[in-house]
Amino acid sequence: MKEVMRFGKKGKLSLRYVGCYKILKRIGKVAYELELLAELAAMHPVFHISLLNKCVGDPASVVPLESVAVKDSLLYEDVPIEILDRQDRRLRNKEVASVKILWKSQSVEGAT
Repeated sequence: MKEVMRFGKKGKLSLRYVGCYKILKRIGKVAYELELLAELAAMHPVFHISLLNKCVGDPASVVPLESVAVKDSLLYEDVPIEILDRQDRRLRNKEVASVKILWKSQSVEGAT
């Protein structure tokens, strides 16, 4: 079974593309050989054209992979500011209160 090389996290937070790399040569009609970094030496350097994207921008402004990190302990706490609206709904023989709350980090349109 082949080993899968992952770049950072897996799932939603995984990187879509990994850096800008120079094309060394074209192999056939749909494959290109790339000049990869030493850290990616275990990876085969030939890629299908559908896996490549044009690198637009200044190569000096590319952020290295080592500096991109998401901390596992990163928490986000949202604080309610005020209640904007209140509505009582009757479900069979119960009354349920629905409240629209304005949160500290959102605008009035983003209230839930």
